[in-house]
Amino acid sequence: MGIFPFPALPRFLIPVVLMVRHRFFFTKYRKRMNTKNMGFDTKLIHSGAFEDQFGSATVPIYQSSTFKFKDAQHGADCFSGASDGFIYTRIANPTIKAFEDSMAELENGYKGIATSSGMAAITSIYMALLGAGAHIVGTASVYGPARGVLEKDFSRFGVEADFINTADIDLIKATIKPNTKVLYVETPANPTMELSDLAACAAVAREYNLVLVVDNTFATPYLQNPLDLGADVVLHSVTKYINGHADIVGGVVVTKEKELYDKIRHCMVYMGCNMDPHQAYMIIRGLKTMALRVERNQENAMKVAQFLEKHPKIAWIKYPGLESFPQYELAKKQMTGFGSMISFGVAGGLESGRALMNNVHLALLAVSLGGVETLIQHPASMTHAAVSREDKEKAGITDDLVRLSVGIENIEDIINDLAQALEKS
Repeated sequence: MGIFPFPALPRFLIPVVLMVRHRFFFTKYRKRMNTKNMGFDTKLIHSGAFEDQFGSATVPIYQSSTFKFKDAQHGADCFSGASDGFIYTRIANPTIKAFEDSMAELENGYKGIATSSGMAAITSIYMALLGAGAHIVGTASVYGPARGVLEKDFSRFGVEADFINTADIDLIKATIKPNTKVLYVETPANPTMELSDLAACAAVAREYNLVLVVDNTFATPYLQNPLDLGADVVLHSVTKYINGHADIVGGVVVTKEKELYDKIRHCMVYMGCNMDPHQAYMIIRGLKTMALRVERNQENAMKVAQFLEKHPKIAWIKYPGLESFPQYELAKKQMTGFGSMISFGVAGGLESGRALMNNVHLALLAVSLGGVETLIQHPASMTHAAVSREDKEKAGITDDLVRLSVGIENIEDIINDLAQALEKS
């Protein structure tokens, strides 16, 4: 029989039968599961996913820069939008699209736009929504580069920016100008942990005809859904909790409506901020376990926060899950959990904080956050170093502020590590 499984068929018919079988197999397995009404954990694993003609259990990596058209008309249809076929990976790619579709479903939005980094997501939004003479109001303690790119680069083209305490709704209203286009909110804020009332911010945005953009990196769609609270655009640095393993850099934008999606995607494509297919594959893999990781992250964080709150060498602590946190009630209202980011100050100020960071053994002295490992860093001299001293003080980024991203290690080991390091601070 050799390699042919059809010994009774004339050889000239075998390719025809194989083609028919292939087409049947492809049709059978290409169908996407409808996860719209399923639970969040199920969506993490199955939303956006599709099976190829081989029935792959995972989304394959389409490591191709370009895609073959069926014929000249198909190519023309792809470029005109009459066909949803793929053209070129900078524009769209099956692996990347699976991730985008999943994030859109998790955030209850229209569609997702995957980018090469969190900053690529941010700059794509800025480029799409701000023009010469436009004004943006943002959270004062927002991620340093998200602020810096406006102040140092977009300002060269006439874009104006004011960074304020967006927890103060009256202050937001007082800062809005006739040329204000965007209200940009990060909540919980990096690194102060201050919260902004998203429903109240959305009401202001509607009143003044602004686009409300929310950086949801700290909370993830597992703990907070800004689009459901009235936001127009939500973004993530997927480098953090979405991927969760400190091995990929990426970003994603999800919009509530098609119009904003089209604007932002256009800028992303033209600026070449696209994600890579292998990058998307790795993020899809990490995304599947996000709920499990975030639950363990925040379970550990609560115990660490309670330990630090009682420690004699801790001058102050900010964690949304503590009843002493000034916005504890707001955290319970708009979040389903408190996350795993903690900010605190060590008695003795900056030098004591440095001693703490220099003496941890388990925790990694490193920037970033949201991974399986515990990370500790000093925002004033690291992530927010480019922000002026005056602006850091206004934003509450003090020299004694230490930021802790609590991982999923055994809680006893995390606390013991902090305890021994504090003894040396």
